[in-house]
Amino acid sequence: MNQTTNTILMIRPVSFRMNEQTAINNYYQKVIDGLSPETVNQRAQEEFDGFVQKLKMVGVNVIVAHDTKIPDTPDSVFPNNWISFHENGDVVLYPMFAVNRRAERREDILDLLEEKGFTIENIVDYTDAEDEEIYLEGTGSLLLDRANGKAYCALSPRADEELLIEFCEDFDLGPVIFSAYQDVDGVRELIYHTNVIMCLGEKFAVLCADAI
Repeated sequence: MNQTTNTILMIRPVSFRMNEQTAINNYYQKVIDGLSPETVNQRAQEEFDGFVQKLKMVGVNVIVAHDTKIPDTPDSVFPNNWISFHENGDVVLYPMFAVNRRAERREDILDLLEEKGFTIENIVDYTDAEDEEIYLEGTGSLLLDRANGKAYCALSPRADEELLIEFCEDFDLGPVIFSAYQDVDGVRELIYHTNVIMCLGEKFAVLCADAI
């Protein structure tokens, strides 16, 4: 199984800003004094457009979907938290901690991918877990070593251990479970997503070991 892909999905933001619903456990978010929400979003769009062009210049196939003003989804630029794609045609939908992030899940995005020639064989939907306040936020919470059949996960309010194990059983992956921390006002707090401290390519890996 391939570890990486030559095609990525990106969502162009229209209301990017600090998300008050996720900032309660994503301590990296800050309100920037002197910048209006409109200016913040404009700068995010400029960075987005520039990054899309750079990716295309090195041969990455980028599929861009556009966010909508309604519903209000300030974190829509991070679709990997609510959806993942798998080589066998499976698409996975994940339960999200923040209510306003759940609105990011859109069927028309799946329709767009099929229009672009991608086959969706099966949709695996874990979103009912939200009713029990159980969350597992996609490849933010999960770092998938697809080639070696492992799923790394730093537990947090957005990454439930039992649901992680269920996911691993469904996809025949071995769970690697741990906790990762950061200093917040002198207190060691859980880091909300695994991909904040880890990434994995075909020939390299990056890990912030001091956080574990």
